[in-house]
Amino acid sequence: MKLLEELCNIHAPAGEEFTLTEFLINYVTKNQTQWKVKPTLHYGKGFQDNIIMVFGKPRTAVFAHLDSIGFTVRYNNEIVKIGGPVTTEGIVLVGEDSKGKIEGKIIKNKDGMFIDFNRTIERGTSLTFKVDFRNTDDFIQSSYMDNRLGVWNCLEVAKTLENGIIVFSSWEEHGGGSAGYLGKFIQEKYGVMQALISDITWVTHGVEHGKGCAISLRDSGIPRKSFINKVIAIAKKTEINFQLEVEDAGGSDGNELQKSNYPWDWCFVGAPEDNVHSPNEKVHKADIQSMVDLYTVLLKEL
Repeated sequence: MKLLEELCNIHAPAGEEFTLTEFLINYVTKNQTQWKVKPTLHYGKGFQDNIIMVFGKPRTAVFAHLDSIGFTVRYNNEIVKIGGPVTTEGIVLVGEDSKGKIEGKIIKNKDGMFIDFNRTIERGTSLTFKVDFRNTDDFIQSSYMDNRLGVWNCLEVAKTLENGIIVFSSWEEHGGGSAGYLGKFIQEKYGVMQALISDITWVTHGVEHGKGCAISLRDSGIPRKSFINKVIAIAKKTEINFQLEVEDAGGSDGNELQKSNYPWDWCFVGAPEDNVHSPNEKVHKADIQSMVDLYTVLLKEL
């Protein structure tokens, strides 16, 4: 889990993914010779801070968003949200501007929400939760398991992937903005029209810790039932534990693909977490393993 801890510690809120992008390009360049298939990489001009890795003759693409939730400094150390983070007073935020490193707690008063810090922070500076990565016998708990676990899952799957596409996207936590044009490129160049969404979902009264990753039947978006049925049929043929999720809220890159001008089938498959969008996101290790195992099978069979 050393790599996952490293990913969780990278400062890359929505709109500022480039630090994680650079890390991943270096990681892939260094490690791809040990993978079963060396991928073709698309990044840089025309791709903004996103990365596309193409293995063999792909039939399915996996999307994992790079960005996290966070905060932007406004005026006089007031802060505004990036995405939907928990904003409990006392939570410690970190960042850096041209004057140096920043660490302070969230405070609130009648005028708004602020970071308690001993000087004025430069406007536009991004802040994220201070990471406390905890690796116990059964759980991983940390800020930004959403979606550094989804990214980590893709890197694990990449080790043995023969045919497929892995997409590292951006802006997902703050309304999206990249999945549509990345999907356009993939369909036009490779003819791939189906996707899995490597992301993190919620522990609820219907989806529990330790019972396997969740295959989402719907959230705020409704994917095409015939494709979801294919995913479930493949999963049922394995001995991998999984759960079926039905939600009426939440979303992912899958929603953006569905609203694009290209005909995408998609399915969200991800481990459930507790304490969503907080410094204490908590995922069961059995569900992490289930996620890696199921993606490995799905990319072979779909």
